[in-house]
Amino acid sequence: MSAISAIAAPRRALAAALGALLLALTTLLTGAGTARAALPTPVSAATARGYLATIAVAAESHTSTYDRALFPHWITVSGACNTRETVLKRDGSNVVTDSSCGAVSGSWFSVYDNVTTTTSSSFDIDHLVPLAEAWRSGAWAWTTTQRQAFANDLTRPQLIAVSASSNRSKGDQDPSSWLPQASYRCTYTRAWVQVKYYYGLSVDSTEKSALSAVLSGC
Repeated sequence: MSAISAIAAPRRALAAALGALLLALTTLLTGAGTARAALPTPVSAATARGYLATIAVAAESHTSTYDRALFPHWITVSGACNTRETVLKRDGSNVVTDSSCGAVSGSWFSVYDNVTTTTSSSFDIDHLVPLAEAWRSGAWAWTTTQRQAFANDLTRPQLIAVSASSNRSKGDQDPSSWLPQASYRCTYTRAWVQVKYYYGLSVDSTEKSALSAVLSGC
């Protein structure tokens, strides 16, 4: 082997190693092009347990008077973008929108059930604390303005893009009868408690027991 070849070989090996490392890091950081829903980070489990201890425990009420129209959504957030479109852009990967802010391409991953899609219409924007659940837990006494703020809240961990199938499965159930896949339950219950605490909503006894059980293992 010539002196030049002897010098070049280690350099080529180093370049190849660096290239492989860069690819691995890129894959790790981007999730191979699939984004995981970027729900605003909820409070810690310890904080959630503290919040839960102070939330009023009460039987649900006013169930028969619930109407989804009492929670106006989706509202305009910025320019042509409404709340749904804003969450789709936030929670997706490589999202491209048209002039009306509609998502025309991208990739979305549902943390509730590990479903991935490239068709935004197959995903729903879930109200983590369902509107009907909020109504039964005290929102029946709110003004329309307060209910609109709740239904379009991008600051608290209340809105998340998930598969339509998981959202339909959940419906308006609380954590005593529905929870997402095991790997997401800690995040989900921390978010649930934070939202209920922030908005002064009550929990019923079975709901509190379910939340406490999950949080105790987080």
